[in-house]
Amino acid sequence: MTKSNEVTLWGYVYSVEDTTSLNLSGNQLTGSIPSEIGNLTNLTYLNLTTNQLTGSIPPEIGNLTNLAILNLDNNQLTGAVPQEIGNLTKLEYLKLDNNQFTGSIPPEIGNLTNLEDLHLWNNQLTSSIPSEIGNLTNLRHFFLKNNQLTGSIPPDIGNLTNVRYLELNNNQLTGSIPPQIGNLTNLENLKLDNNQLTGSIPSEIGNLTKLEYLFLNDNQLIGSIPSEVCKLFIWRDRFNISNNQLCPPYPSCIEDYVGEQDTSGCP
Repeated sequence: MTKSNEVTLWGYVYSVEDTTSLNLSGNQLTGSIPSEIGNLTNLTYLNLTTNQLTGSIPPEIGNLTNLAILNLDNNQLTGAVPQEIGNLTKLEYLKLDNNQFTGSIPPEIGNLTNLEDLHLWNNQLTSSIPSEIGNLTNLRHFFLKNNQLTGSIPPDIGNLTNVRYLELNNNQLTGSIPPQIGNLTNLENLKLDNNQLTGSIPSEIGNLTKLEYLFLNDNQLIGSIPSEVCKLFIWRDRFNISNNQLCPPYPSCIEDYVGEQDTSGCP
């Protein structure tokens, strides 16, 4: 076959017509992702993880509408997550973690209704979690930890009934824990620690009977701890609600494990 439409990426040549998989992970690639990547419209798998790539993701990434897997993690990429990523409606796995992305999470991410894994952790993302995240009903793993996200947790998060891992810790989230979190009955790992969450722990948390890890520590939670927490079977080294403002009396199942609490505002 004559390969008339070829794109050169860092010395590698790939046929636009033929290429469905491009794996250049761990190759010490430098420079930015070229806009010509958008010509590889047959790609279903793109893996550029663990390189030294800089610059922003070109908007032409939105041309890769056949992509199922996109791995750009462990680089030095900057700029915003482009809204064009919402064009990748066949995407099942998206890893952008361990970069230096800034700006907000584009609401267009809610178009990715086939997404099962979303990794945006260890960046510098700001603004609030878009409510459109509730469209991702096939999501299993949802990692936004270690960013600078603000605003409240959208109640739409209760639509993610297939999610198993939900990690929003180490941000600047405010507001209360939405009671809709009790809809996530497949949840095994819930980490909301190190934010600025207020209000009380919703009793609906007792619905999460598959939980193995629960971290709510280092927030500003108030009120009493709902007795429903005793429905959860969690080893004490996987449970932390310390450094809040939770008031006694505490449920007997956890009274030895509440840690330090500021009870100065308690009745």
